[in-house]
Amino acid sequence: MIDLATPEYLPFELDRESSRVALLHLDEAGYRAASFLDQRMLEPDSPLVEMAWAELELPAGARRDVQYIFHIGNVGSTLISRLLGELSEVFAIREPLLLRSFATDPPGDADFDRLTALLSRTFNPEQRANVKATSFTSEIADRLVPPGSKALFLYARPDRYLENILAGENSWQTLQALSPVRLARLQSRCPGLEADLTAMHDGLRAALGWACEMTSLEAAAARLPVGTVLWLDFDVFLTDPAAYLAAVAGHFGHQADAATIGSIVEGPLMGRYSKALDYEYSPALRREILADARHRHAAAIRDGLNWLAGLAGRYPAIADAIRRRTD
Repeated sequence: MIDLATPEYLPFELDRESSRVALLHLDEAGYRAASFLDQRMLEPDSPLVEMAWAELELPAGARRDVQYIFHIGNVGSTLISRLLGELSEVFAIREPLLLRSFATDPPGDADFDRLTALLSRTFNPEQRANVKATSFTSEIADRLVPPGSKALFLYARPDRYLENILAGENSWQTLQALSPVRLARLQSRCPGLEADLTAMHDGLRAALGWACEMTSLEAAAARLPVGTVLWLDFDVFLTDPAAYLAAVAGHFGHQADAATIGSIVEGPLMGRYSKALDYEYSPALRREILADARHRHAAAIRDGLNWLAGLAGRYPAIADAIRRRTD
């Protein structure tokens, strides 16, 4: 019999047609190491167990107090999650695959309640679960954040976002794959918006990504209770990581002292690529990469920002996102 009192068995992947779920056996060190709790972490011998979704029985009085990090993608969310996870009272969970199933095909309230209870489990009762979601799951953020919990919304200014996306060697592949869905999502908030993706270069596609993900966060924030959301510009965070990490921890109800926060931001995580800790990636290196992208892709970035400005004149949702996040 599988014990679901702790996160030892992670509901990994849900087959909606059969209503069966695969559970992955994972210890606390495994959670801590994982950047993504999806297929990328699986090995040929990964211990998976399958059972009916409806048969996942949680203990009476199971907690439903999980907190969340939502973001627009490529804005340091994995780093923030890892830094928070250094606090003893935080159980950090990064991008569980199950959330994507809920975002692409939202089920009923009972299933959301079960998901909330499953993601609220911790190995230690003094811990509180903190989930870093995949970017597009912000579409259902208001259904994911339980009453009384908090969420961090991470973003970047449109110019910094475009620089960061265009700096990637394989950004064109990501933009090509994501742009059709992003356009459809944006059109749901901006009726009548049309765009020919085949004629859009990467700067315009990146601008589309920013508009889609930012308006998604804005809509989610409007649906959540006042005081639930803390907005944070990642580039602002990098100007004073200790102060902003303390603010984020405080928002989530963790009052870490200055010495603890200082030891975390002065530790190795700030100098590594958070999605693959074997690689160096410091704030200084990030600034260099963005400066280079700003120079090499100046025309594409200018086109993308002009495209956003044009849309802002027609769609309040985009105008609000630009105004509120560039003040």
